[in-house]
Amino acid sequence: MSTNIDSELNQWLELLRSPNESDRLVAVKTLQHLGDEDALDPLIIALTDQSTTVQKLAVIALWELANPAAVPALISCLASPDGEVRAESRSALGELVSPDHLLLLLDALQQKNVELQLGVLFLLRKIHDVQCLPYILPLFKSDQAELREAAVTTLRYLNQVKQCPAAIALLSDPDETVRRSATLTLGHLADADVVAALCHALTSDVDWQVRRNAAKSLALHADPSAVSALATALADDHWQVRKFTLQALQTTPDDRTLPVLIQALTDEYSDVRRDAAIALGALKNPAALNALQQALDDPDRDVCIYTQHAINSIQEALQEPSNA
Repeated sequence: MSTNIDSELNQWLELLRSPNESDRLVAVKTLQHLGDEDALDPLIIALTDQSTTVQKLAVIALWELANPAAVPALISCLASPDGEVRAESRSALGELVSPDHLLLLLDALQQKNVELQLGVLFLLRKIHDVQCLPYILPLFKSDQAELREAAVTTLRYLNQVKQCPAAIALLSDPDETVRRSATLTLGHLADADVVAALCHALTSDVDWQVRRNAAKSLALHADPSAVSALATALADDHWQVRKFTLQALQTTPDDRTLPVLIQALTDEYSDVRRDAAIALGALKNPAALNALQQALDDPDRDVCIYTQHAINSIQEALQEPSNA
């Protein structure tokens, strides 16, 4: 039986060397269905075939074999000029790479190929190793905005990284996509200047998505020093900025925000009105009860539900015995 299998395998291995593309495609497809480990090396060779269709099928076949021995060759495919080959390789590597491949990935990251570097940065997010940091930081100064954006995003996934001044500096990047990712990453860092930098981005950046992301990160920090900037941001022109600003204020209840929270109950967007009600419930200030009672007539059912929750929360707080 083994002899028959070897004979059949050799038949398709020979066909892989055919000058005819259709023959090579048939060979790769057949090797894929056979799923034999002896097909590993021929399929790796097929990754360099002159036909990108053959290359893509070889990537898929190696993916299905799930043999980590294919990882180095698949990493090389991340530099392919063909977008589909790169995409399939990245998907395959997403399941095949492990911490054992870290040094291999870091070596590839230092090669001057943007597509390869982007693919490696994506894969490093699955490994989470702080050893990546010295290799990622130089990319913050790349002349390619997509590399700066991918690098600061990958930083977000690294374990044990709590401080990174270079990430704060990216809030001044000329490219808005870089600043958007940097603001989200700063939500996971603890530098002394992070909250102040996020507050400045929230109230000053020209890109509304940067401002929205700054509000998201401030919600994670839940720092009372951000309250003033958050209150200012409730007048932002974009409703998503107002919405996520309110979510940040829910984590830092402060009576100084009462007037702007009550005003937000009449916002034109129901999402904003709902989060204003939640924030007032977290504030537990009885001075908000009249405004909340009026908001019970809101045309949006969710707003009404959360408004009633806020009223209940305040009334329960009023009934609690004082600690004085």
